[in-house]
Amino acid sequence: MKATNERGLGSSAKRLSMIMSLLAVLGLASCQQEGPAEKTGKKLDRSIENAEQKIEQGTEKAESKLDDVKESIIEKTEASGQYIDDSVITLKIKTAILNEPSLKVSQIKVTTADGVVQLNGTVDSQQSIDKAIEVAQSQDGVKSVQSDLTVNTTGD
Repeated sequence: MKATNERGLGSSAKRLSMIMSLLAVLGLASCQQEGPAEKTGKKLDRSIENAEQKIEQGTEKAESKLDDVKESIIEKTEASGQYIDDSVITLKIKTAILNEPSLKVSQIKVTTADGVVQLNGTVDSQQSIDKAIEVAQSQDGVKSVQSDLTVNTTGD
């Protein structure tokens, strides 16, 4: 009877060992499968990565647009600064012409663009033309003077 018990125990041990092995294999196999939590975690990770990329791209675009706006403001400021400078030059020349006794009766129109002064109109003599040019050239900020002044020969 002893021999039967030993064989029975040996086969039981083998069966137990096989069952344990099967359980271990099944346990390992089930660990490899993703459950809903793992899938949700991976989706969340991908969503976060995508959001980070979009934020980075948006930041780059915003910085680029900001640089464009800065450049535009600088250009407009410089242009308006030039306009103000030209207006000041024109005003100074008109004032100087009005304060010049020999030019008081003259009809002189003054315009300035980028520091270039344009004189138009009529005066009573060539000396008045020369004096108007001289007065214009003596003002700060004047780069050059162009004259289309003419001598009024009708005596008006």
